[in-house]
Amino acid sequence: MRGNLRLALVVWVSIVVVAATIAINKSGGGGSADELKKSYAATAANTTKKTGDNTVYNADGTHAHDPGTPPHNDNDPATKNSVSRSAPTTDKDSADPTTPAQASRNMRAAAAQRAETPAPLKHVAVDPSQPSIPTNRYNLFNACYGLQSTATGKWLTTSGFKGASRDSAAPLYFKPSSLGHYLVMTKSSTFLGGKGLATFSTAQPGPSVNWTVTQVGARSFRLQLPGSGYLANSHGIAAFAASPGTTTQVTPVRRTGCTAFPEISTNVVGDPTAGVTSFQETRGYIDAHTHGMAFEFLGGDLHCGRPWSPWGVTVALKGCTGVDAVGSGAVGGFLSGKPGADPKGWPTFKDWPAPDALTQEGTYYKWMERNWRAGQRVLVNLLVENNQLCMIYPRKRNSCDDMTSIRLQAHDMHLMEQYIDAQHGGPGKGWYRIVTNPEQARTVINSGKMAVVMGIETSVLFGCHTHFGRPTCTAASIEKQLTAVRKMGVTQMELVNKFDNALAGVAGDEGTTGYLVNAANTLETGSPWHMTTCDPNDPEVHDKDQSNSAPIPSQDALFGAILKAAPGVKNILDLIPAIPLYPAKHHCNTLGLTPLGADTIKGMVKRHMLFDPDHMSVKARKQSLDLIDKLGYPGVVSSHSWSTPDAYPRIYQEKGFITPYAGDSNGFVEKWKRHLTWANPAIYWGIGFGADINGLGAQGNPRPDAAKNPVTYPFTGLGGVKIYKQTSGQKTYDINKDGVAHYGLYPDWIQDLKMQAGPDIVTDMTRGPEAYLQMWERAYGIQSDACSTPSYKRSASWFRSTLRNGDSWWSVLNKVGQPHRRLDQRFTYCTTSGSLAVNFDKAGHLTSIS
Repeated sequence: MRGNLRLALVVWVSIVVVAATIAINKSGGGGSADELKKSYAATAANTTKKTGDNTVYNADGTHAHDPGTPPHNDNDPATKNSVSRSAPTTDKDSADPTTPAQASRNMRAAAAQRAETPAPLKHVAVDPSQPSIPTNRYNLFNACYGLQSTATGKWLTTSGFKGASRDSAAPLYFKPSSLGHYLVMTKSSTFLGGKGLATFSTAQPGPSVNWTVTQVGARSFRLQLPGSGYLANSHGIAAFAASPGTTTQVTPVRRTGCTAFPEISTNVVGDPTAGVTSFQETRGYIDAHTHGMAFEFLGGDLHCGRPWSPWGVTVALKGCTGVDAVGSGAVGGFLSGKPGADPKGWPTFKDWPAPDALTQEGTYYKWMERNWRAGQRVLVNLLVENNQLCMIYPRKRNSCDDMTSIRLQAHDMHLMEQYIDAQHGGPGKGWYRIVTNPEQARTVINSGKMAVVMGIETSVLFGCHTHFGRPTCTAASIEKQLTAVRKMGVTQMELVNKFDNALAGVAGDEGTTGYLVNAANTLETGSPWHMTTCDPNDPEVHDKDQSNSAPIPSQDALFGAILKAAPGVKNILDLIPAIPLYPAKHHCNTLGLTPLGADTIKGMVKRHMLFDPDHMSVKARKQSLDLIDKLGYPGVVSSHSWSTPDAYPRIYQEKGFITPYAGDSNGFVEKWKRHLTWANPAIYWGIGFGADINGLGAQGNPRPDAAKNPVTYPFTGLGGVKIYKQTSGQKTYDINKDGVAHYGLYPDWIQDLKMQAGPDIVTDMTRGPEAYLQMWERAYGIQSDACSTPSYKRSASWFRSTLRNGDSWWSVLNKVGQPHRRLDQRFTYCTTSGSLAVNFDKAGHLTSIS
């Protein structure tokens, strides 16, 4: 009985709540909150009714038991929780401060930079070489071996150490589960394991077959299985020894004949690009907003799949079944408008991943590797949580506390880094490199790898709840937490996400999602959002209006989908807190930046952290940017289009960086065109995207007119690599038909941008990582380029008296500022009398000034 109640609870929370989002958003209409609630209840009832029940529930509260019969209402809810909306006022013109003359100047400056000679690139190997006999315990990765006993010279076969030659040895595939640990798979796709005697019959990967490999000598290794012992040659029998000895030493020798471990392919041919030096300008692509560890948030059981598993893709992307499918699968199915979608993942992937599959994994590491192979060089991974939604959702294995979840996800990032290292030959060998400052990031990118920046986007940062206006944190506690997260590796951070907190007010959400998230805000803070008519009332500069529905798939629709129901409740409408009367649109939250929020920003500046004003109320964001102006701090990033057009020109003028929300490719082209009008001629121009993938933002759909000028495969990516259609298990993806179904299709999405806007947009995208790094350098107090800001120019003699031979390139930046160009081994500066070159050796140490 308890199990049935638990299942019912999942059904209600997962399905009933989502129904509102689907019904209202698919209709595309607006309406009062009461109408939203009625449609919510009607769709919920239609969704959850028993098979064979012909009753049709209507949004007006009536229902008909059979088609064609008169509708009636047994329990009219119209008098309950009634909420109305005032009529809208007339909007004035946009508050975007950019004049046509300024826009033209900015576009010309961006075009001039785009025409400059790009930094030279070279190619680097994906993996280190693997000799026939491994040189260390990590060098067995993803390869086929036979095992030879060093005591007797015999080879391990399926019947023991009895083989006379390598060809007689059992072919064993070594799949790393982590650094120095392996799953050893046989030709018949079973795993080497056992107790007492070694066997070849274990069917599934897991802890019981997770071998630890240690190196004994130049050609000898030991294999240890926890709980069983060391693999040993006991008079020709493959047995286990409790302690190491000569009989437990083996030599792995490369051979052929293995069955490869199941894995997803990148379908990219060619080596990735790297810089000619470690300190030159970078080239590639940047995603400044993704949630790679979101499989842990909201308690960890809403999300189906994970970006990696020690036991491989068959476990990481196996899909959800049973109760898990009712929860995660149902929420995802109704968000996508596909109730009853197939929850199974590997190997069929029938219904997920997909652009609107918000509860299924989208950032599996091989999909991310495809992006890296195709040119992505910066990834900002935002740690995310929402305590109220986590507490409402009934199934969970993790804490709902925001900061506890953040720490767990940060730990996961390091585990994933180690796992990817293991797939490529050992510590530091993988392409996923967590960085904490721009010096590290530049070095990583120019080595041909991906710089991964850790960030935070959560609703209650640092435990700073507010309840009826009373904060639960102090300036001292914030300072302590800032120190802790910076030490943990966090660089980029938002102050708010879904709810008002003790730091700032939020922009809120709109439509059905907004109504439900506002209800949760009431649970969190003691009151709903304090929305009033904006003054001035601008059609673009406002928070999320509370009267209309956003079409699905809307950005952040998942939050509305989780809210809100419980088992055994007769009237769904009773579950939703009443939301107050709001005045005419457009709406602005009256809660701005609090003194504690200002303290947080000042603390971030002191630690060279990057401030993201997205999700803030218009008032809070304006106050935050005023503070940024006062502090003279350029470390500002708007990462996924949750700011407003009055803010974007300010961010560029503050010498910050912006990545619009990716979404549909045709929509992104329009964003790029508008951002060109805001480009700051005084700084390096480049742009990136914010994917917001893995539960929070829907991904780009197939372009409606793709048939006119489709992406054709294979196409050429950065550095000349060839990019083919991506295949995952039995599913092959085509951007023209599938859209951005998973993260590995962003190279295809970028190619789709090119099909619409030509090569200029791709060139600007390849300049994105450099623009981000230069913004980050300025956050460390490094002065910007004097060529575009004449007041910064110094004499050539000043350079010669300031710099010393042997100075590192990073020291040069700190002493004399950012150069205009960084090509190969030379920095070029503008001086009061012309230009000057600072020359370095290959290691990045100053050798001369010319």
